[in-house]
Amino acid sequence: MNELQKRVCEIGVVPVIKLNNPERDAAALGKALCAGGVPVAEITFRAAGADTAIKLMKEACPDMIVGAGTVTNTEQIDKVIEVGGEFVVSPGFDPELVAYAQEKGITIFPGCTTASEYHQALKFGLEVIKFFPAEQSGGLAKIKALAGPFANFKVMPTGGISLKNLGEYSVSPIIAACGGSYMVTADLIDNNKWDEIMELCKQSVEIVKEARKDR
Repeated sequence: MNELQKRVCEIGVVPVIKLNNPERDAAALGKALCAGGVPVAEITFRAAGADTAIKLMKEACPDMIVGAGTVTNTEQIDKVIEVGGEFVVSPGFDPELVAYAQEKGITIFPGCTTASEYHQALKFGLEVIKFFPAEQSGGLAKIKALAGPFANFKVMPTGGISLKNLGEYSVSPIIAACGGSYMVTADLIDNNKWDEIMELCKQSVEIVKEARKDR
């Protein structure tokens, strides 16, 4: 794994963020995440202005790891790089996107939930992959099953992760980190509930820490 991937693994949780008002909320949200012990953010292109949000969050919190999610084309990768984003996440496995990200030197976490997608990821030399949508695709049981023939991968499950099952996933050594939006819901962000976000992050960090004691 590269240094960025190692840092994400150490944190153990990746907030998956849809920002409707980047100019107003990006900086404050970044500070809340850092204060809660989760200095990483995946800002999705499901909302306009994701590149602006990345730029503003990095400016406010230079030591944060900030990247983009729901990346579906090479133009978005260019935008992420332009504003200082450090990684991209795609919902599925797109060989063109993976090749382009590697060519540009930016870390990519493509979505993989089948043996065929894992096999493609193996051919590209990837070490950490996204598993999305996690719960709907078989959850930890399927991740463990795929680890049989593909033991070299660390996995980032996203989709259906919450405080209730975060520990269940994090206890497995296959899991690099868990992606989730439960600590950055629209209600929390749009109503500027920064203290609640910080508290949810702190709870998440404690759950991951406790779960990893049993690895």
